[in-house]
Amino acid sequence: MPQDITRDAQAKSRAAAPTKPTHVRYWLIAFLFIITTINYADRSTFSIAGASASEALGLSPVDMGFILSAFGWAYVAAQIPGGALLDRFGVKRVYVGAIALWSIFTAFQGFVGLIGGLSIVGSLFVLRFLVGLAEAPSFPGNARIVAAWFPASERGTASAIFNSAQYFALVAFAPLMSWLVHDFGWRAVFYVMGALGLVAAFAFAKFIQSPEKHPMVNAGELAIMKDGGAVSMEAKAKGDKAGFSFARLKVLLTNRMLLGIYLAQYCINVLTYFFVTWFPIYLVKERGLNIMQAGFAAAAPALCGFIGGLVGGFLSDYLLKKSGNVSASRKTPIFIGMTLALSIIACAYVDQEWLIITLMAVAFFGKGVASLGWAVVSDVAPREYIGLAGGVFNMFGNTAGIVTPIVIGYIVAATGSFDGALIYVGLHCIVTMLAFGLITGKIERLKMS
Repeated sequence: MPQDITRDAQAKSRAAAPTKPTHVRYWLIAFLFIITTINYADRSTFSIAGASASEALGLSPVDMGFILSAFGWAYVAAQIPGGALLDRFGVKRVYVGAIALWSIFTAFQGFVGLIGGLSIVGSLFVLRFLVGLAEAPSFPGNARIVAAWFPASERGTASAIFNSAQYFALVAFAPLMSWLVHDFGWRAVFYVMGALGLVAAFAFAKFIQSPEKHPMVNAGELAIMKDGGAVSMEAKAKGDKAGFSFARLKVLLTNRMLLGIYLAQYCINVLTYFFVTWFPIYLVKERGLNIMQAGFAAAAPALCGFIGGLVGGFLSDYLLKKSGNVSASRKTPIFIGMTLALSIIACAYVDQEWLIITLMAVAFFGKGVASLGWAVVSDVAPREYIGLAGGVFNMFGNTAGIVTPIVIGYIVAATGSFDGALIYVGLHCIVTMLAFGLITGKIERLKMS
Protein backbone atom coordinates (compact mmCIF):
# COMPACT_ATOMS: atom_id res chain seq x y z
CA MET A 1 0.00 0.00 0.00
CA PRO A 2 2.72 2.60 0.85
CA GLN A 3 4.38 1.83 -2.49
CA ASP A 4 1.10 2.48 -4.32
CA ILE A 5 0.70 5.79 -2.51
CA THR A 6 4.27 6.73 -3.46
CA ARG A 7 3.72 5.85 -7.12
CA ASP A 8 0.48 7.87 -7.17
CA ALA A 9 2.25 10.86 -5.63
CA GLN A 10 5.05 10.62 -8.21
CA ALA A 11 2.55 10.45 -11.10
CA LYS A 12 0.69 13.50 -9.75
CA SER A 13 4.00 15.32 -9.37
CA ARG A 14 4.93 14.59 -13.02
CA ALA A 15 1.48 15.70 -14.21
CA ALA A 16 1.78 18.96 -12.29
CA ALA A 17 5.29 19.65 -13.61
CA PRO A 18 5.56 21.96 -16.63
CA THR A 19 5.55 20.03 -19.91
CA LYS A 20 8.58 20.62 -22.13
CA PRO A 21 7.05 21.70 -25.44
CA THR A 22 7.42 19.51 -28.49
CA HIS A 23 8.35 21.14 -31.82
CA VAL A 24 6.07 19.33 -34.25
CA ARG A 25 5.13 22.64 -35.90
CA TYR A 26 8.68 22.93 -37.26
CA TRP A 27 8.39 19.54 -38.96
CA LEU A 28 4.98 20.55 -40.25
CA ILE A 29 6.22 23.74 -41.93
CA ALA A 30 9.05 21.75 -43.54
CA PHE A 31 6.47 19.34 -44.94
CA LEU A 32 4.29 22.24 -46.11
CA PHE A 33 7.35 23.67 -47.85
CA ILE A 34 7.79 20.41 -49.80
CA ILE A 35 4.12 20.33 -50.84
CA THR A 36 4.26 23.96 -51.98
CA THR A 37 7.47 23.29 -53.90
CA ILE A 38 5.66 20.60 -55.88
CA ASN A 39 2.72 22.99 -56.31
CA TYR A 40 4.91 25.63 -57.95
CA ALA A 41 6.87 23.07 -59.96
CA ASP A 42 3.58 21.94 -61.49
CA ARG A 43 2.74 25.55 -62.35
CA SER A 44 6.07 25.98 -64.15
CA THR A 45 6.01 22.72 -66.15
CA PHE A 46 4.91 24.46 -69.34
CA SER A 47 7.48 27.22 -68.82
CA ILE A 48 10.29 24.66 -68.89
CA ALA A 49 8.78 22.45 -71.59
CA GLY A 50 7.34 25.43 -73.49
CA ALA A 51 10.28 26.26 -75.75
CA SER A 52 10.44 22.67 -77.00
CA ALA A 53 6.67 22.18 -77.05
CA SER A 54 6.06 25.42 -78.98
CA GLU A 55 8.34 24.25 -81.78
CA ALA A 56 6.87 20.75 -81.85
CA LEU A 57 3.27 21.99 -81.75
CA GLY A 58 3.69 25.17 -83.83
CA LEU A 59 2.70 27.70 -81.17
CA SER A 60 3.16 31.47 -81.64
CA PRO A 61 4.18 33.90 -78.83
CA VAL A 62 0.53 35.04 -78.53
CA ASP A 63 -0.61 31.38 -78.33
CA MET A 64 1.97 30.83 -75.60
CA GLY A 65 0.80 33.92 -73.74
CA PHE A 66 -2.80 32.72 -73.61
CA ILE A 67 -1.79 29.14 -72.69
CA LEU A 68 0.46 30.41 -69.89
CA SER A 69 -2.37 32.66 -68.64
CA ALA A 70 -4.94 29.83 -68.49
CA PHE A 71 -3.80 28.79 -65.02
CA GLY A 72 -4.40 32.31 -63.74
CA TRP A 73 -7.97 32.58 -65.05
CA ALA A 74 -9.13 29.54 -63.09
CA TYR A 75 -6.91 30.17 -60.08
CA VAL A 76 -8.36 33.65 -59.62
CA ALA A 77 -11.97 32.64 -60.24
CA ALA A 78 -11.79 29.78 -57.71
CA GLN A 79 -10.09 31.64 -54.84
CA ILE A 80 -13.23 32.75 -52.99
CA PRO A 81 -15.04 29.40 -53.44
CA GLY A 82 -11.83 27.58 -52.48
CA GLY A 83 -11.41 29.66 -49.31
CA ALA A 84 -15.05 29.10 -48.38
CA LEU A 85 -14.63 25.33 -48.90
CA LEU A 86 -11.66 25.34 -46.51
CA ASP A 87 -13.72 27.10 -43.84
CA ARG A 88 -16.71 24.82 -44.38
CA PHE A 89 -15.07 21.38 -44.76
CA GLY A 90 -11.67 21.87 -43.11
CA VAL A 91 -8.18 22.03 -44.54
CA LYS A 92 -7.30 18.36 -44.73
CA ARG A 93 -10.08 17.02 -46.95
CA VAL A 94 -10.10 19.97 -49.35
CA TYR A 95 -6.29 20.17 -49.66
CA VAL A 96 -5.77 16.43 -50.27
CA GLY A 97 -8.39 16.44 -53.01
CA ALA A 98 -6.83 19.52 -54.56
CA ILE A 99 -3.34 17.97 -54.76
CA ALA A 100 -4.67 14.80 -56.36
CA LEU A 101 -6.71 16.69 -58.98
CA TRP A 102 -4.01 19.15 -60.03
CA SER A 103 -1.54 16.28 -60.39
CA ILE A 104 -3.89 14.35 -62.69
CA PHE A 105 -4.50 17.42 -64.88
CA THR A 106 -0.75 18.07 -65.01
CA ALA A 107 -0.09 14.54 -66.29
CA PHE A 108 -2.84 14.89 -68.94
CA GLN A 109 -0.97 17.81 -70.58
CA GLY A 110 1.60 15.29 -71.80
CA PHE A 111 -1.03 13.73 -74.08
CA VAL A 112 -1.89 16.95 -75.97
CA GLY A 113 -1.36 16.59 -79.72
CA LEU A 114 -1.53 12.80 -79.65
CA ILE A 115 -5.28 12.69 -80.30
CA GLY A 116 -6.33 13.95 -83.72
CA GLY A 117 -9.18 16.41 -84.18
CA LEU A 118 -8.61 18.36 -80.95
CA SER A 119 -7.31 21.93 -80.90
CA ILE A 120 -3.81 21.97 -79.44
CA VAL A 121 -4.09 25.51 -78.07
CA GLY A 122 -7.59 24.81 -76.75
CA SER A 123 -6.57 21.53 -75.10
CA LEU A 124 -3.56 23.07 -73.37
CA PHE A 125 -5.62 26.07 -72.26
CA VAL A 126 -8.34 23.84 -70.77
CA LEU A 127 -5.90 21.55 -68.95
CA ARG A 128 -3.89 24.43 -67.50
CA PHE A 129 -7.22 26.05 -66.55
CA LEU A 130 -8.15 22.87 -64.64
CA VAL A 131 -4.76 22.83 -62.89
CA GLY A 132 -5.43 26.40 -61.72
CA LEU A 133 -8.92 25.45 -60.57
CA ALA A 134 -7.58 22.55 -58.49
CA GLU A 135 -4.71 24.56 -56.98
CA ALA A 136 -6.97 27.40 -55.80
CA PRO A 137 -7.34 26.22 -52.15
CA SER A 138 -3.61 25.59 -51.67
CA PHE A 139 -2.30 28.95 -50.44
CA PRO A 140 -5.39 29.90 -48.40
CA GLY A 141 -4.98 26.40 -46.91
CA ASN A 142 -1.33 27.14 -46.14
CA ALA A 143 -2.32 30.40 -44.43
CA ARG A 144 -4.91 28.63 -42.31
CA ILE A 145 -2.46 25.88 -41.33
CA VAL A 146 0.14 28.48 -40.30
CA ALA A 147 -2.48 30.48 -38.35
CA ALA A 148 -3.52 27.27 -36.54
CA TRP A 149 -0.05 25.91 -35.81
CA PHE A 150 2.08 29.00 -35.12
CA PRO A 151 1.94 31.87 -32.61
CA ALA A 152 1.95 35.38 -34.09
CA SER A 153 5.66 35.88 -33.32
CA GLU A 154 6.58 32.97 -35.62
CA ARG A 155 4.13 33.48 -38.48
CA GLY A 156 6.38 35.75 -40.53
CA THR A 157 9.06 33.07 -40.67
CA ALA A 158 6.58 30.22 -41.17
CA SER A 159 4.79 32.06 -43.99
CA ALA A 160 8.11 32.98 -45.58
CA ILE A 161 9.18 29.33 -45.54
CA PHE A 162 6.17 28.01 -47.44
CA ASN A 163 6.09 31.09 -49.71
CA SER A 164 9.80 30.70 -50.58
CA ALA A 165 8.94 27.33 -52.10
CA GLN A 166 7.99 29.22 -55.27
CA TYR A 167 11.71 29.87 -55.82
CA PHE A 168 12.99 26.56 -54.54
CA ALA A 169 10.65 24.83 -57.02
CA LEU A 170 12.83 26.03 -59.88
CA VAL A 171 16.05 25.38 -57.95
CA ALA A 172 15.00 21.79 -57.38
CA PHE A 173 12.98 21.04 -60.50
CA ALA A 174 14.20 23.29 -63.35
CA PRO A 175 17.36 21.21 -63.89
CA LEU A 176 15.36 17.99 -63.54
CA MET A 177 12.65 19.10 -65.96
CA SER A 178 15.24 20.45 -68.42
CA TRP A 179 17.01 17.09 -68.35
CA LEU A 180 13.69 15.30 -68.95
CA VAL A 181 12.99 17.52 -71.97
CA HIS A 182 16.51 17.05 -73.32
CA ASP A 183 16.66 13.26 -72.93
CA PHE A 184 13.03 12.10 -73.07
CA GLY A 185 11.07 14.90 -74.76
CA TRP A 186 8.79 17.61 -73.41
CA ARG A 187 5.91 15.22 -72.62
CA ALA A 188 7.96 13.41 -69.95
CA VAL A 189 7.90 16.53 -67.75
CA PHE A 190 4.13 16.31 -67.33
CA TYR A 191 4.08 12.56 -66.71
CA VAL A 192 6.77 12.69 -64.01
CA MET A 193 5.38 15.73 -62.20
CA GLY A 194 1.85 14.34 -62.24
CA ALA A 195 3.00 11.08 -60.65
CA LEU A 196 5.02 12.94 -58.01
CA GLY A 197 1.96 15.00 -57.08
CA LEU A 198 -0.15 11.91 -56.45
CA VAL A 199 2.50 10.64 -54.04
CA ALA A 200 2.41 14.05 -52.29
CA ALA A 201 -1.39 13.82 -51.90
CA PHE A 202 -1.04 10.48 -50.12
CA ALA A 203 1.68 11.84 -47.81
CA PHE A 204 -0.38 14.95 -46.99
CA ALA A 205 -3.37 12.80 -46.04
CA LYS A 206 -1.20 10.83 -43.62
CA PHE A 207 0.64 13.69 -41.92
CA ILE A 208 -1.49 16.86 -41.82
CA GLN A 209 -4.15 17.35 -39.14
CA SER A 210 -5.09 19.92 -36.50
CA PRO A 211 -2.68 20.43 -33.56
CA GLU A 212 -5.27 19.20 -31.05
CA LYS A 213 -5.54 15.85 -32.82
CA HIS A 214 -1.89 15.32 -33.74
CA PRO A 215 -0.46 12.43 -31.71
CA MET A 216 3.03 13.98 -31.51
CA VAL A 217 1.95 17.39 -30.10
CA ASN A 218 2.01 17.75 -26.31
CA ALA A 219 0.30 20.20 -23.96
CA GLY A 220 3.34 22.48 -23.84
CA GLU A 221 3.37 23.09 -27.57
CA LEU A 222 -0.41 23.51 -27.64
CA ALA A 223 -0.08 26.20 -24.96
CA ILE A 224 2.48 28.09 -27.10
CA MET A 225 0.06 28.06 -30.02
CA LYS A 226 -2.97 29.08 -27.95
CA ASP A 227 -1.15 31.85 -26.06
CA GLY A 228 0.19 33.17 -29.37
CA GLY A 229 -3.27 33.58 -30.89
CA ALA A 230 -3.55 30.39 -32.95
CA VAL A 231 -6.89 29.70 -34.65
CA SER A 232 -8.69 26.46 -35.50
CA MET A 233 -8.11 24.61 -38.78
CA GLU A 234 -11.17 22.40 -38.32
CA ALA A 235 -14.31 22.56 -40.46
CA LYS A 236 -17.14 24.76 -39.28
CA ALA A 237 -20.28 23.12 -37.94
CA LYS A 238 -23.40 23.25 -40.10
CA GLY A 239 -25.29 26.50 -39.59
CA ASP A 240 -22.29 28.14 -37.91
CA LYS A 241 -22.73 31.91 -38.14
CA ALA A 242 -19.01 32.30 -38.70
CA GLY A 243 -19.35 30.82 -42.20
CA PHE A 244 -19.59 32.51 -45.59
CA SER A 245 -21.91 35.46 -46.16
CA PHE A 246 -22.02 38.17 -48.83
CA ALA A 247 -22.06 40.84 -46.12
CA ARG A 248 -18.72 39.63 -44.79
CA LEU A 249 -17.37 39.31 -48.32
CA LYS A 250 -18.35 42.93 -48.96
CA VAL A 251 -16.30 44.05 -45.95
CA LEU A 252 -13.29 42.11 -47.23
CA LEU A 253 -13.67 43.77 -50.62
CA THR A 254 -14.11 47.35 -49.37
CA ASN A 255 -11.75 47.71 -46.40
CA ARG A 256 -8.99 50.25 -47.23
CA MET A 257 -6.23 48.35 -45.41
CA LEU A 258 -7.07 45.18 -47.29
CA LEU A 259 -7.34 46.96 -50.66
CA GLY A 260 -3.78 48.24 -50.23
CA ILE A 261 -2.60 44.73 -49.37
CA TYR A 262 -4.43 43.30 -52.42
CA LEU A 263 -2.87 45.82 -54.80
CA ALA A 264 0.61 45.19 -53.43
CA GLN A 265 0.19 41.44 -53.77
CA TYR A 266 -0.91 41.82 -57.38
CA CYS A 267 2.22 43.82 -58.17
CA ILE A 268 4.54 41.39 -56.37
CA ASN A 269 2.95 38.53 -58.29
CA VAL A 270 3.70 40.23 -61.61
CA LEU A 271 7.34 39.37 -60.84
CA THR A 272 6.34 35.88 -59.73
CA TYR A 273 4.45 35.10 -62.92
CA PHE A 274 7.15 36.49 -65.17
CA PHE A 275 9.52 34.14 -63.41
CA VAL A 276 7.36 30.99 -63.56
CA THR A 277 6.02 31.58 -67.09
CA TRP A 278 8.28 33.60 -69.43
CA PHE A 279 11.69 33.65 -67.75
CA PRO A 280 13.02 30.26 -69.02
CA ILE A 281 11.61 31.07 -72.48
CA TYR A 282 13.30 34.49 -72.32
CA LEU A 283 16.64 32.81 -71.63
CA VAL A 284 16.23 30.49 -74.63
CA LYS A 285 14.69 32.84 -77.22
CA GLU A 286 16.24 36.20 -76.25
CA ARG A 287 19.58 35.14 -74.80
CA GLY A 288 20.30 32.10 -76.96
CA LEU A 289 20.74 29.51 -74.19
CA ASN A 290 19.85 25.90 -74.93
CA ILE A 291 17.25 24.16 -72.78
CA MET A 292 19.82 22.60 -70.44
CA GLN A 293 21.64 25.90 -69.93
CA ALA A 294 18.34 27.71 -69.36
CA GLY A 295 17.31 25.21 -66.69
CA PHE A 296 20.48 25.75 -64.69
CA ALA A 297 20.53 29.52 -65.34
CA ALA A 298 16.94 29.83 -64.05
CA ALA A 299 17.96 27.97 -60.89
CA ALA A 300 20.46 30.68 -59.83
CA PRO A 301 17.97 33.58 -59.42
CA ALA A 302 15.49 31.09 -57.97
CA LEU A 303 17.97 30.12 -55.27
CA CYS A 304 18.51 33.80 -54.44
CA GLY A 305 14.74 34.29 -54.27
CA PHE A 306 14.50 31.35 -51.88
CA ILE A 307 17.21 32.80 -49.63
CA GLY A 308 15.58 36.23 -49.82
CA GLY A 309 12.25 34.76 -48.75
CA LEU A 310 13.80 33.27 -45.63
CA VAL A 311 15.71 36.48 -44.88
CA GLY A 312 12.50 38.52 -45.19
CA GLY A 313 10.61 36.24 -42.82
CA PHE A 314 13.38 36.11 -40.21
CA LEU A 315 13.91 39.87 -40.41
CA SER A 316 10.21 40.62 -40.05
CA ASP A 317 9.78 38.37 -36.99
CA TYR A 318 13.00 39.74 -35.44
CA LEU A 319 11.71 43.31 -35.82
CA LEU A 320 8.33 42.27 -34.40
CA LYS A 321 9.88 40.70 -31.31
CA LYS A 322 12.07 43.77 -30.77
CA SER A 323 9.47 46.48 -31.36
CA GLY A 324 6.03 44.87 -31.07
CA ASN A 325 5.03 47.03 -34.05
CA VAL A 326 3.35 44.77 -36.63
CA SER A 327 3.11 47.44 -39.35
CA ALA A 328 6.76 48.48 -39.26
CA SER A 329 7.95 44.88 -38.91
CA ARG A 330 6.09 43.73 -42.03
CA LYS A 331 6.55 46.85 -44.18
CA THR A 332 10.30 47.40 -43.66
CA PRO A 333 11.40 44.18 -45.45
CA ILE A 334 8.85 44.87 -48.20
CA PHE A 335 10.33 48.30 -48.98
CA ILE A 336 13.89 46.96 -48.88
CA GLY A 337 13.01 44.01 -51.08
CA MET A 338 11.12 45.96 -53.74
CA THR A 339 13.98 48.46 -54.00
CA LEU A 340 16.35 45.59 -54.79
CA ALA A 341 13.85 44.03 -57.20
CA LEU A 342 13.94 47.15 -59.38
CA SER A 343 17.26 45.82 -60.74
CA ILE A 344 15.23 43.66 -63.16
CA ILE A 345 14.80 46.78 -65.32
CA ALA A 346 18.58 46.98 -65.83
CA CYS A 347 18.48 43.63 -67.66
CA ALA A 348 16.94 45.47 -70.63
CA TYR A 349 20.12 47.51 -71.01
CA VAL A 350 22.92 44.93 -70.70
CA ASP A 351 24.05 42.09 -72.97
CA GLN A 352 26.46 39.94 -70.96
CA GLU A 353 24.84 36.69 -69.86
CA TRP A 354 26.62 36.64 -66.49
CA LEU A 355 25.47 40.18 -65.71
CA ILE A 356 21.87 39.41 -66.67
CA ILE A 357 21.83 36.37 -64.38
CA THR A 358 23.40 38.47 -61.58
CA LEU A 359 20.82 41.25 -61.94
CA MET A 360 18.01 38.68 -62.03
CA ALA A 361 19.44 37.08 -58.90
CA VAL A 362 19.44 40.45 -57.08
CA ALA A 363 15.90 41.17 -58.29
CA PHE A 364 14.52 37.85 -57.11
CA PHE A 365 16.42 38.02 -53.83
CA GLY A 366 14.65 41.34 -53.25
CA LYS A 367 11.33 39.94 -54.37
CA GLY A 368 11.81 37.10 -51.89
CA VAL A 369 12.56 39.52 -49.03
CA ALA A 370 9.36 41.43 -49.85
CA SER A 371 7.12 38.37 -50.10
CA LEU A 372 5.41 38.74 -46.73
CA GLY A 373 1.85 38.95 -48.01
CA TRP A 374 0.74 35.71 -46.41
CA ALA A 375 2.20 36.71 -43.05
CA VAL A 376 0.25 39.95 -43.33
CA VAL A 377 -2.94 37.99 -44.11
CA SER A 378 -2.39 35.85 -41.02
CA ASP A 379 -2.05 39.09 -39.02
CA VAL A 380 -5.15 40.85 -40.37
CA ALA A 381 -7.70 38.19 -41.39
CA PRO A 382 -10.77 37.76 -39.16
CA ARG A 383 -10.28 34.69 -36.97
CA GLU A 384 -13.60 33.11 -37.95
CA TYR A 385 -12.84 32.64 -41.64
CA ILE A 386 -9.19 32.95 -42.52
CA GLY A 387 -9.84 30.66 -45.49
CA LEU A 388 -12.24 33.14 -47.10
CA ALA A 389 -10.00 36.14 -46.35
CA GLY A 390 -7.01 34.28 -47.78
CA GLY A 391 -9.05 33.39 -50.86
CA VAL A 392 -9.97 37.02 -51.55
CA PHE A 393 -6.34 38.08 -51.05
CA ASN A 394 -5.06 35.36 -53.36
CA MET A 395 -7.73 36.15 -55.96
CA PHE A 396 -6.48 39.72 -56.31
CA GLY A 397 -2.82 38.72 -56.18
CA ASN A 398 -3.12 36.04 -58.82
CA THR A 399 -4.99 38.23 -61.27
CA ALA A 400 -1.39 38.92 -62.24
CA GLY A 401 -1.27 35.35 -63.50
CA ILE A 402 -3.88 36.28 -66.12
CA VAL A 403 -2.57 39.69 -67.10
CA THR A 404 1.21 39.22 -67.01
CA PRO A 405 1.66 36.31 -69.47
CA ILE A 406 -0.72 37.88 -72.00
CA VAL A 407 0.77 41.39 -71.79
CA ILE A 408 4.31 40.03 -72.11
CA GLY A 409 3.22 37.86 -75.05
CA TYR A 410 1.87 40.93 -76.87
CA ILE A 411 4.94 43.04 -76.00
CA VAL A 412 7.28 40.37 -77.37
CA ALA A 413 5.13 39.84 -80.49
CA ALA A 414 4.93 43.61 -81.17
CA THR A 415 8.57 44.52 -80.49
CA GLY A 416 10.43 41.27 -81.13
CA SER A 417 12.21 41.78 -77.82
CA PHE A 418 11.77 41.23 -74.08
CA ASP A 419 13.18 44.65 -73.14
CA GLY A 420 9.77 46.30 -72.82
CA ALA A 421 8.52 43.32 -70.83
CA LEU A 422 11.34 43.68 -68.29
CA ILE A 423 10.55 47.38 -67.80
CA TYR A 424 6.84 46.56 -67.46
CA VAL A 425 7.59 44.00 -64.74
CA GLY A 426 10.00 46.26 -62.88
CA LEU A 427 7.63 49.22 -62.61
CA HIS A 428 5.33 47.11 -60.45
CA CYS A 429 7.95 47.23 -57.68
CA ILE A 430 7.31 50.96 -57.34
CA VAL A 431 3.53 50.46 -57.20
CA THR A 432 3.99 47.86 -54.43
CA MET A 433 5.80 50.40 -52.27
CA LEU A 434 3.15 53.05 -52.96
CA ALA A 435 0.38 50.61 -51.99
CA PHE A 436 1.92 49.77 -48.62
CA GLY A 437 3.09 53.34 -48.02
CA LEU A 438 0.00 55.31 -48.99
CA ILE A 439 -3.04 53.00 -48.91
CA THR A 440 -2.68 50.20 -46.38
CA GLY A 441 -2.06 52.23 -43.23
CA LYS A 442 -1.78 50.37 -39.93
CA ILE A 443 -1.65 46.57 -40.19
CA GLU A 444 -3.97 45.08 -37.58
CA ARG A 445 -6.51 42.27 -37.07
CA LEU A 446 -9.82 43.02 -38.80
CA LYS A 447 -12.76 42.43 -36.46
CA MET A 448 -16.13 41.70 -37.99
CA SER A 449 -19.56 41.32 -36.43
